[in-house]
Amino acid sequence: MRLELHDVAIGEGPGAALPALSVVADRWTPGFVAVETENAPTLAALVAGGRMHPESGRVTVDGRSDDAAIRASFALVDTPTVAEPFAALTVVQVAREELALAGSRSDKASARLLLDEIGLREHERTRLGALPTELRVRLLCELAVLRPEVRGLVVTTPERHGGDVAAWLSVVHDLVGRDYTVLTITGFAALATIESLPTPDFAPAAPAAPIATDADAETDAAPPASSDDTAVATSPDTSVESDQP
Repeated sequence: MRLELHDVAIGEGPGAALPALSVVADRWTPGFVAVETENAPTLAALVAGGRMHPESGRVTVDGRSDDAAIRASFALVDTPTVAEPFAALTVVQVAREELALAGSRSDKASARLLLDEIGLREHERTRLGALPTELRVRLLCELAVLRPEVRGLVVTTPERHGGDVAAWLSVVHDLVGRDYTVLTITGFAALATIESLPTPDFAPAAPAAPIATDADAETDAAPPASSDDTAVATSPDTSVESDQP
């Protein structure tokens, strides 16, 4: 699934609420775009996720303009004031809320089982505001993809919570490696760090060609069967014929 922003903007000039942005996120190719100011990241996420129309430019999914398809397929992750859980909630409380939204069982036992699966069980009582950034990104991304229709994520400014960019970037890379389309909206300093780090090769490797064996070589070199051999193979005295009623 290819998500593309084509010169999207809200407003004009230096004071634009959202300066013109262009970026692509695709299968096996994470997208990153930098914006600054307090509200621009939220506006960028809303536009990218099909929740708001830009004043100029357009957003496409797989080459077509379809906001409804984008809204259905892309989840906003940790977008300030829009999709940002309360910092005072515990990890298990956040998990239960998202399980309910995904239409899954949302009792405490189910939430704990999920936290076990994503390696966060020991943090079930940790307040979200105290969770290390890479674990916060892991939690919120994994909860978002519980919804079966979600095939893409718009992650918003994870660096605002502090921590090592490389640590939370590894979570983004993991999701891309699992065939989710991920667009991360970030600041310029974090983007510079991302661009300085190596990018994995996410596409699955093509199956290797079979290796020829000595037996294959002998088979290839064997002479064609003689007419006598053919006669024996089709004779009524062969085992194939003797099995007939």
